[in-house]
Amino acid sequence: MGKSAKRKKEKKADFQKPKYKVGKAKPKASNVTDTSFKAKSIVMGQQSLSTTAPDVIQQFKHSLSVASSSKSDKQRQEGLAHLTGQLSQQPPVNPVGTHTLLAKLLPLITDSSTPVRKQLLKLFEQLPGEQVRYAVEQATMFIRAGLTHLSADISNDALNFMEWLLDAADVDLVSCPGGWIKTLNTFCAMLGWSAAAGKDGWSSGGRGAAVRGGKASLNQSRAIEILAKFLAAGFVPEEAVAEDEGDWDHLYRLPRDPNAFAYLNLTGMRRDEDGEMYADRESRQRVFHRRFLTHVVKGVEAAKKEGGTSGRAAAGLDQLLRSDMGMGDYEPLGAMDTEDLLDLW
Repeated sequence: MGKSAKRKKEKKADFQKPKYKVGKAKPKASNVTDTSFKAKSIVMGQQSLSTTAPDVIQQFKHSLSVASSSKSDKQRQEGLAHLTGQLSQQPPVNPVGTHTLLAKLLPLITDSSTPVRKQLLKLFEQLPGEQVRYAVEQATMFIRAGLTHLSADISNDALNFMEWLLDAADVDLVSCPGGWIKTLNTFCAMLGWSAAAGKDGWSSGGRGAAVRGGKASLNQSRAIEILAKFLAAGFVPEEAVAEDEGDWDHLYRLPRDPNAFAYLNLTGMRRDEDGEMYADRESRQRVFHRRFLTHVVKGVEAAKKEGGTSGRAAAGLDQLLRSDMGMGDYEPLGAMDTEDLLDLW
């Protein structure tokens, strides 16, 4: 039985037609990798293994580099989160210093990613105010750029950074070069209270960035609140310094203010009126009365008529301007009285 089945199978194989492959073989791709070899091990060049992790300083510098230069939104956020954790420790870990840290991270104020900007604000809130004041001029430049940004989200978040800077170094902000006039120009442009008057004596522009994105009332009220806080910082009376007749040590002490002789402008570029320093309350009141008071009053009255959150914020700003902590005690020479100008509208 077995031989018979084998014989039939062999006989059947004689009548099967063999299939032959004809034609040329398919050419291999130019980037094909030959995997026909066999190897017992693969050795990689520049291989480094270590049993110890990088120290805290190296981790901080690496996170700073990732946060400031990575093209990935997620990596920038994670780098900022690590830096925030290091700064929140007691004592805080900051091997590069506050000035260097701000110089690297301030451009992220206008970052396109909302989580990155929110994490950046958390990091800035961990920085000591007595060190932030030494970089206030550079910080306000980036914040002003954020306030006038075309993106409504970036512009709205820049208000939070402005509030942080006011909390950290309000006096230095209003008295640094360009800190008073340029910042007021930025707020007026953001709110649409522009100083460029049309035929009817009022600006023909809209409210600017504060009304974009369908969040007009919320953003406008927030901007007015921060503007009122900025003006309050600029109109704070200078504290009277008690002088002791027998104490002359203050004549020989070094000034502790950041760039104490910047008002002399000995080495910098020549400044215009907008870039000047206004170190005392009277000079800031004089400039505000001459260039901004009329436009701010008109904008405040328009916002009060609209009502809502913007109207309440405008009422608070109006109260500040009328009080002695604002412009109520200012008496210009050869011009309309401030109180008369406020009552005119």
